[in-house]
Amino acid sequence: MTTDVHGRDLRYFVAVADELHFTRAAERLYVSQPALSKQIRALERQLGAELFHRDRHGVELTSAGAELLPHARRVLAAWEEGAAAVERARAAQRSTLVVGMSTSPGRGGLLPAIRSRFTSAYPEATVRLKQVSWEDPTAGLADGAVDVAFVWLPLPDARRYAWTVVAEEPRLVALPDTHPLAAREEVDFADLADEPFLALPGSAGPLRDYWLALDARDGRAPRIGAEIASTEETYEALVAGLGVCLVAAGNAPLITLGGVTTRPVRGVGPSRYALAWRKEDDGRPLVRAYAQACRGRAPRS
Repeated sequence: MTTDVHGRDLRYFVAVADELHFTRAAERLYVSQPALSKQIRALERQLGAELFHRDRHGVELTSAGAELLPHARRVLAAWEEGAAAVERARAAQRSTLVVGMSTSPGRGGLLPAIRSRFTSAYPEATVRLKQVSWEDPTAGLADGAVDVAFVWLPLPDARRYAWTVVAEEPRLVALPDTHPLAAREEVDFADLADEPFLALPGSAGPLRDYWLALDARDGRAPRIGAEIASTEETYEALVAGLGVCLVAAGNAPLITLGGVTTRPVRGVGPSRYALAWRKEDDGRPLVRAYAQACRGRAPRS
């Protein structure tokens, strides 16, 4: 009984059988043609049978090669399945949780507090933070790039997600220091209704409408001064006088860097910052544990 045939030998054999051309098979395998020929000859010696007919007209399988081919394919497929199973097991052992966000949560040490509670339950787990563009209001949840995400409510396609609110904050208006309304201690939203507003990208869906405060405009369409997709773009647009925008109180320090101020606004409700996850992942231990760690920061109802 022939033994000690390696997976590499079978991969080489299958590649030549597929291509019926040693040079093309060698290119597919990223090896030299002489090395491939040598390996096939060694396999034939081990098996005691010729696997390919070679002549000036080309290459074709022998009857022995044709018999071996389906078995070789099954062995390689089974090995790939086994390797994938090992990788899944390794991933579970690594216990990595990817956390998406579009801006840093900040907010009085929110992340360190959550991390501390989470790692006390899963000390071997790794938490990896992933920054996602404002163009994706789900911060990576929608396309599966992250496991959980810090997001602003409302979410598009909200039925797909579950969440726990970690901060509820007033919405302020951010405007240039030179704006006439900047001199006021507080601004009524009615006085902002005709101002040009900075808007999130259209892909943000209901979140774009929320930060434009459509529900407080009595059906009047907002004037859009510019679209913004990052904190830096927001600050630059404000300084340039392209418009004003609503901002959560916890994010105000990110854009009041000089030349920009924020003021409380009457007539709009508070913002809600939440940790969200896909409902289909409700049963995942790391997702449950991270959500539980966040609930320690949830506002009291």
